[in-house]
Amino acid sequence: MDSLQIYADNSDEEDLSHQPSTPSADSSPPRLIPSKSAAPKVDDTMLALTAAEARQAQSRPIDPTQHVIAFNPTYDQLWAPTYGPAHPYAKDGIAQGMRNHKLGFVEDASIDSFVFDEQYNTFHKYGYAADPSGSNYIGDLDALQKNDAISVYNIPQHEQKKRKIEREKDEDEVDPTEIDNPATDVWLMKNKRSPWAGKKEGVQTELTEEQKKYAEEYAKKKEEKGHQGEKGEHVVDKTTFHGKEERDYQGRSWIAPPKDAKATIDHCYIPKRLVHTWSGHTKGVSAIQFFPKYGHLILSAGMDTKVKIWDVFNSGKCMRTYMGHSKAVRDISFCNDGTKFLTAGYDKNIKYWDTETGQVISTFSTGKVPYVVKLNPDEDKQNILLAGMSDKKIVQWDINTGQITQEYDQHLGAVNTITFVDNNRRFVTSSDDKSLRVWEFGIPVVIKYISEPHMHSMPSISLHPNTNWLAAQSLDNQILIYSTRERFQLNKKKRFAGHIVAGYACQVNFSPDGRFVMSGDGEGKCWFWDWKSCKVFRTLKCHEGVCIGCEWHPLEQSKVATCGWDGLIKYW
Repeated sequence: MDSLQIYADNSDEEDLSHQPSTPSADSSPPRLIPSKSAAPKVDDTMLALTAAEARQAQSRPIDPTQHVIAFNPTYDQLWAPTYGPAHPYAKDGIAQGMRNHKLGFVEDASIDSFVFDEQYNTFHKYGYAADPSGSNYIGDLDALQKNDAISVYNIPQHEQKKRKIEREKDEDEVDPTEIDNPATDVWLMKNKRSPWAGKKEGVQTELTEEQKKYAEEYAKKKEEKGHQGEKGEHVVDKTTFHGKEERDYQGRSWIAPPKDAKATIDHCYIPKRLVHTWSGHTKGVSAIQFFPKYGHLILSAGMDTKVKIWDVFNSGKCMRTYMGHSKAVRDISFCNDGTKFLTAGYDKNIKYWDTETGQVISTFSTGKVPYVVKLNPDEDKQNILLAGMSDKKIVQWDINTGQITQEYDQHLGAVNTITFVDNNRRFVTSSDDKSLRVWEFGIPVVIKYISEPHMHSMPSISLHPNTNWLAAQSLDNQILIYSTRERFQLNKKKRFAGHIVAGYACQVNFSPDGRFVMSGDGEGKCWFWDWKSCKVFRTLKCHEGVCIGCEWHPLEQSKVATCGWDGLIKYW
């Protein structure tokens, strides 16, 4: 009952509060009580966002990648710059597909260059120009009114006449003495020439003594510099004879071949043991060559810049040293009778020596490193020298005149070998560009170009004694055989492998009877293969390091010389 009583009191109080209270003089001003709604509370932020979005759609830029637009965009929106995150591959945020220029997207302006120049020049002269987007003008509108909106290119007729008269008047007023004086502006205007009209013929004044002296010194310096740059480095040519005497008791020269040398070989055998070692080079030996036909002397090219010739039959000593290069000697080549020989060095010089006296007969250089030198083997063309250069050319000199008579320039890499075939009418060259090219001697046009995807560089090539085949040392550790007949085909049946030559220009050679093929390798071995069966016949461990060169003696049936980067030449 108590609770009912309390409830009744509360309701009375409420009724009182609902009755409108009449404001008395000392009562407070009326308070506004917030109205309460029975409707459920609704989150209207989404609604506001949608409305804002609709308004925004009218002004926001369009995504360049979207193909469909759900509303009608304005012109400004369509041409607004692209916004958004930077494109990962496009520097300035333009998608790759939208570029047509390295700086972004360039649109063709449909305005002629003549029209542009006209408005540009008009603006600079009069201060106003036509606005390309519409028909109104921009710039100084007062000047526009005054000049009747003319441009620089459409000057009224009377204005042109006025100018012409003024020009003629000016010409009449010129003082004749001024025309002849080169110091005046009038002379300059009269004698004005276009920048393409050749050199200005000024008055040639005499050089002072000081200037003359300077010019002479400069010319001398330039000449010296040019010689060093273009030609090879110059070294004083020296030679030392190491034998007992240059002529024997009968007056024969030390290079004369022995009389009892037997000339024919029936059958070659493969060497088994070491006979002799020639040591004298302080660095590696890069090439060896026996004296032609007789083989009683052997010539060697060293990386210590020296070329030495050694006795083979008698004492086995060094007979003469030729010093004329300032860097390592790359290649050597005897002439047919052995009285002279060529050397090619990394100092960019090719030297032609007299074997007996050690004199340098002539020096040739193009300013590039020669990699291979050869004389034409024809007896009547012993004065023609071919050199394969590091600048991809094969250069032909006439030794008598010292002139370059031909350049064979087709290779795409440094030229490594030159081999004469077909009665010396043609020659085959190989190069770092992994191709073989066949040339007609004297004609700088390739008659046969051999290049296959599987081919490697061939740094050494030699001719089979029957002249029908070429053996090419390929850098993929095999020796390939090419025919020297018309088609220069690869003989697929003959392949000599087993040795490791990758990276080294190891020489390949044949026995004089053509029954054996031999080659050095990168591990110091000398390999012998049977020509018919292509099987490995024997390997000899010849050198420490690389066995770079090997040559069969031209007369002794079973003797071979090898040279290596250990500085030794060995006779087996």
